[in-house]
Amino acid sequence: QVQLVESGGGLVQAGGSLRLSCVVSGDTFGRYAMGWFRQAPGKEREFVAGISWSGARANVADSVKGRFTISRDNARNTVALQMNSLKPEDTAVYYCAADPHWSTVHRTPGEYDYWGQGTQVTVSS
Repeated sequence: QVQLVESGGGLVQAGGSLRLSCVVSGDTFGRYAMGWFRQAPGKEREFVAGISWSGARANVADSVKGRFTISRDNARNTVALQMNSLKPEDTAVYYCAADPHWSTVHRTPGEYDYWGQGTQVTVSS
């Protein structure tokens, strides 16, 4: 059973930074492409960033481009999301997810088989 555990969320002022981490256990981490999604109250879950198994391919949503960076460390079974220049509209629960299509970065939640429990990010104005 693959398990994903996120950490690093919290409350930050607009313009600040946070770094989210997700540790994966239960299977070979390198088998999976990884993604970060977020969901604000009353809204659908949306793609934020994704990275292929090797890190050679990475995509970010247009809404966070230039501010957020995704990375992974296969030796530590960890994927991270560095979030800079945060805005109030970035407030949401952030989820990491694992996609067995290891070489492709998908943007749709349905492509991901495993999900973490989520971590709250709140950006105050």
